[in-house]
Amino acid sequence: MPIPDFIVALRRKIGTELLWLPGVTAVVRRGDEILLVQRADNGRWTPITGIVDPGEQPATAAVREAKEETGVDISVDRLASAGATSPMVYPNGDRAVYMDLTFSCTWLSGEAYVADDESVDVGWFHVDDLPEMHPELRARIDAAVSDEVAARFGV
Repeated sequence: MPIPDFIVALRRKIGTELLWLPGVTAVVRRGDEILLVQRADNGRWTPITGIVDPGEQPATAAVREAKEETGVDISVDRLASAGATSPMVYPNGDRAVYMDLTFSCTWLSGEAYVADDESVDVGWFHVDDLPEMHPELRARIDAAVSDEVAARFGV
């Protein structure tokens, strides 16, 4: 689902005003490969991202988003980074900033496919040969594939 129902309800009340929202990024690994999705709205490759539903645990949201977007089952291994995103303006004028929690995840099962209308393609990419992407997203991947135990902050 592109826009969660609770955000649609909020937007009816506040229009396009800036929203502060909880978000997750699932950096899914399968050996030396990273699962990426190619976004339908701008054609860019990204790790799996999504909005945390009210009352939902962030790690549960990462697992849900991976299944909804790519059809794969994953495990969440650790929190890799936490930080606020740059402000975003969507084509319809909606504005948002996300408190992103990036999780390092492991693929468990399932063949990746485009499972919703948010993406036009999915693919596994070698960690050393990723497509061009926004520096914030690349920093999330770097944090997730590092051998660090502690999460990075401000990424």
